[in-house]
Amino acid sequence: MGHDGLLLKTEGLSKNFGGLKAVDGVDFALVAGDLRAVIGPNGAGKTTFFNLITGLFPPTSGRIHFRGEDITGFAPHRVSQKGIGRTLQLTSLFAGLTVRENVWIAAQSRHRFFNPLVHYSKLRDVEAKTRDVLRLLGLAEKSNEVVANLSHGDQRLLEIGVALSTNPALLLLDEPTAGLSPRETQEITETIRALSKGITIVIVEHDMDVIMSVANTITVLDQGQVIAEGSPEAIRGDPRVREAYLGAD
Repeated sequence: MGHDGLLLKTEGLSKNFGGLKAVDGVDFALVAGDLRAVIGPNGAGKTTFFNLITGLFPPTSGRIHFRGEDITGFAPHRVSQKGIGRTLQLTSLFAGLTVRENVWIAAQSRHRFFNPLVHYSKLRDVEAKTRDVLRLLGLAEKSNEVVANLSHGDQRLLEIGVALSTNPALLLLDEPTAGLSPRETQEITETIRALSKGITIVIVEHDMDVIMSVANTITVLDQGQVIAEGSPEAIRGDPRVREAYLGAD
């Protein structure tokens, strides 16, 4: 972590696509242990912001610091190795493999090189990590299920498990409850709340009930810019947020 006590910090972060400013001068500061929500209307720049942090897009301008290190322009695998894990809006699992195999592959990726002759003790570490993650998320009994056969809710849980198995210090969740039933949404919400006791989380989410029930702090984006930031209570009462987001539905 940096000397300023921040886990993640962006300064003037911007991304242009032609004439469109998808992210426009975002200053963002995240302290370890926070459960931060990033909200805003469609097209506000939320997912692009995640893509910049995780190295999928290089920024047009601005800097990204993580644990005090400038990671601006790092490739996604380097960002992941530094300790940032992420789930995507669209499922990114290996549908033909089992639940256990998906988590095992992600956990094994933390070893610098894959070597089938690697010392067995290291493989035991991977196996233990896989078991721990599946147990934590309540998926242990489904470890041998093929992913394609899982419910949508269990697939979302597994995506979080895959991200967790890479040992991140920061977990970015991109719309984890999208398309879920009310019961599944409740399960994911409880999982996020439990995980936040041990890991820093930033969540992009459209379900305001979820946001208001889990977030410590909310950052509001509109047209690529931060228009408000504060507690759920402060954001709920902010007229700019009402105009830009809460009244948009």
